[in-house]
Amino acid sequence: MEDVYPLVDAGRFPVKRIVGERVEVWADIYRDGHDVISVALVWRRERDREWRRAPMIHHSDDRWGGSFVPDRPGRYIYAIEAWTDEFATWRQGFELKQRTGADLPLDALEGAGMLTKAQAGGPAASAVILRQCEDFLQTGDTAPLLTDELKIAMAESQFRPDLMRSQFFPFVADRPRARYGAWYEMVPRSQGKTPGRHGTFKDCTARLPDIAAMGFDVVCLTPIHPIGVTSRRGRYNAPTAGEGDPGSPYAIGSAAGGHDAVHPELGTLADFREFIAACKVLDMEVALDFAVQCSPDHPWLKQHPQWFRRRPDGSLRYADDPSGKHPDNVNPDFSSEDAGALWNALRDVVLFWIEQGVSIFRVKDPHTKPFSFWEWLIHEVQLRHPEAIFLAEAFTRPKPMKALARLGFTQSCTYFIWRTRKCELEQYLGELTAYPERDYLRPNFFVNTPDILPYHLQSGEAWIFKSRVALAATLSSAYGVYSGFELLEHEPIAGREEYRDSETYEIKVRDWDRPGNIKPYISDLNRARRQNAALQQTANLRFIPVEDENVIAFVKESVNQTNSVVAAIALSRDAHEFWLSLGNIQVGMADDRRNVAALENVITGERYPLEWGGIRLQINPMNDPALLLRCLA
Repeated sequence: MEDVYPLVDAGRFPVKRIVGERVEVWADIYRDGHDVISVALVWRRERDREWRRAPMIHHSDDRWGGSFVPDRPGRYIYAIEAWTDEFATWRQGFELKQRTGADLPLDALEGAGMLTKAQAGGPAASAVILRQCEDFLQTGDTAPLLTDELKIAMAESQFRPDLMRSQFFPFVADRPRARYGAWYEMVPRSQGKTPGRHGTFKDCTARLPDIAAMGFDVVCLTPIHPIGVTSRRGRYNAPTAGEGDPGSPYAIGSAAGGHDAVHPELGTLADFREFIAACKVLDMEVALDFAVQCSPDHPWLKQHPQWFRRRPDGSLRYADDPSGKHPDNVNPDFSSEDAGALWNALRDVVLFWIEQGVSIFRVKDPHTKPFSFWEWLIHEVQLRHPEAIFLAEAFTRPKPMKALARLGFTQSCTYFIWRTRKCELEQYLGELTAYPERDYLRPNFFVNTPDILPYHLQSGEAWIFKSRVALAATLSSAYGVYSGFELLEHEPIAGREEYRDSETYEIKVRDWDRPGNIKPYISDLNRARRQNAALQQTANLRFIPVEDENVIAFVKESVNQTNSVVAAIALSRDAHEFWLSLGNIQVGMADDRRNVAALENVITGERYPLEWGGIRLQINPMNDPALLLRCLA
């Protein structure tokens, strides 16, 4: 057995798929000599004992293919079995001799003798074998030995003394939200309406109808846990907090509790559960930030001092980042002698929040913690809760980013936030949608984050905000915005990609309906995504050449091939007129592919026939930098 597909690192890490969708498996399988072989695909959930199986079909050049459909989310394994099909080998030889006119009574008896030894199949196969054997013995006619019905029954029923099974190959069948969703990230304490007053979970609940109206599927919360007092940071990340400064939500832990507690000013655990229930009513889910770091006031520092590193003078070793030390938080020591207990405690934190109704976790900076820990934790959690989703918020180097995806993270933040030119976007999407990346890395295109205000948004021009969210929402099936994006917030720290008034260190109160917002535009994009399955996947993407370096165009097709959408998006503020060639684009089911005959505007419903295999289009970014067009055959 050679060249098995799908595999990630020769089967070291799981392939990712979506439950209910067909999993295609291919392999080159051959043996010495001319005997006929049979091949089967076997699979089961990781914790099950019984295998399910399906035949694999020979195509050409010893290439075999098979498929199955995982019916429940969870972790699976699959393998390939191959063996010599002795009856099929006999039948092949018999038919060859028969065509030469040779005398074959002994050969026929040899085949019939195989029928008497077959007994490993089911009742239906046994009945076929018995009937065909009796017909031959009673009439002497060899025709009953050569029926396809008997061939199939014998393939199931004969012994397989040389059966070979491949190694076990892992894969994960995730629920659809693992691939598709529009995320809205917000800081809970900034959802109130009164300046200077700390927001609560009830304030968050009051905001949900507005977020749902924009069409978002996931509400992502920065940490909701108690915030430490020791070395608390002030506004603008000042080293000393002023009176009333709330501190960073990432300085987790105080006398009120740690990672399994809620900040008292936000409300109670019961209030949080009510917030989750309100999200469900509006068909949204909650994602919770999971940051593996602690304030010096975290209960673990007293309960488990061995989990934290200290300097030679006995003082705590504070967390570091490129901008310097952060004395408001410390990192657990994953190399301590009691690391096993630390791992279990962090796993139990995730399990605790799942019990409260959270099943999505955005993991903060996972690349700064041991990879082996994440592989273990995700596996442990998903064995218990296969619905759990983990997003790696790791804006790190390409190979560590991909390594985190391979070892189990369901989704990954990416470099989209910094890819602005046409050539950059095409190259990067070409990388993400190629093999093997498409089998394990699911990108989530955030346009901004609480930590990142990219330079291209700092002008505050509406067209660039619209262009970036349109790119994110159409290029990737999962994308996200950080609250304030819809209000065109863009005030930076001079010369840096950071918000000047970062709500990581202060409480904000906003008018969510203030003039100039782009909420209706985001609503239209998310409605288009929900109505077009082509936009609910990332891998089936093809760029269309356009002779304008500031217009990018592409076509996406749904997994079931029933929906195709063309997008053309402006990358500059100028008006654009261009020819979009669709002559070599075909749509439809595999057995009925047709050329595109017309396009329908997804937003307005207008239809445009194609002429000479294409269409001339215009984009005025000051109105709308994106065209979304459904393909009609």
